[in-house]
This record gives sequence, C-alpha cells and structure tokens, in this order.
Amino acid sequence: QVQLVESGGGLVQAGGSLRLSCAASGRTFSNRAMGWFRQAPGKEREFVGVIRWSGGITSYTDSVKGRFTISRDNAKNTVYLQMNSLKPEDTAVYYCAASNRAVGVVYTVSGFYDYWGQGTQVTVSS
Repeated sequence: QVQLVESGGGLVQAGGSLRLSCAASGRTFSNRAMGWFRQAPGKEREFVGVIRWSGGITSYTDSVKGRFTISRDNAKNTVYLQMNSLKPEDTAVYYCAASNRAVGVVYTVSGFYDYWGQGTQVTVSS
C-alpha cells in the first residue's frame, strides 16, 4: 500500500502562485510515476501533469504548460506541483496519484493510477 498526502492548497488571487506537495509513504519503491489531477465543481476529473520517478520526465496538459511545473525529491518521497500565473479556471480540488504500472500506461487517464491522495482545494479569485 502507498499513502499519499497533499498539502499547500489555498486561496490566491489571479496571477499568483501556489506550490502543492504530495508526500508518499508505504511501499513507495513500487511507484513508477506520480500524476496530478484536478476536479472543478460539476466537472470531470482532469489530468494536469505527471512525472516519472526514473529520469524525472514530465508532461503536462496544454492548459497548464509554461505555468505549472512538477518536480520531485526522491529522498523525501515527495512530489511538488508549482503553479504560477494562476487563473480563476485553475480553481479545483487537486489530487496526486501514484502509478505502479510499467507497461501500457496512459498517464493522462486516471484509471491507470493505483493510489490517490485526499485532495487539496485551490481557489483562484479574479
């Protein structure tokens, strides 16, 4: 089992920044990638970005490219989501998720992730 705990959410004005953290514990050695998703009220959960533990390769959804950055601290088993130039449309509950899968993974799809955090609210005011 892997436990994920997000932190760092809050209220920020448009144009501001926040950094979310996702601390992993438990059988973290089996994690192959950590993803970030978000869900706004009345909307489907959507992919934000992902980082592979091996090599640190990242990818992002188009709407956050150039504004959001995912990084990791292997020693702390923690992944970060740095969010800059925030917009009201970024308002959502943000979730981190861990994937243990090695092949055939589509990281943009939530079903390929095995563990989820409880979520942290991000609210961007205009």
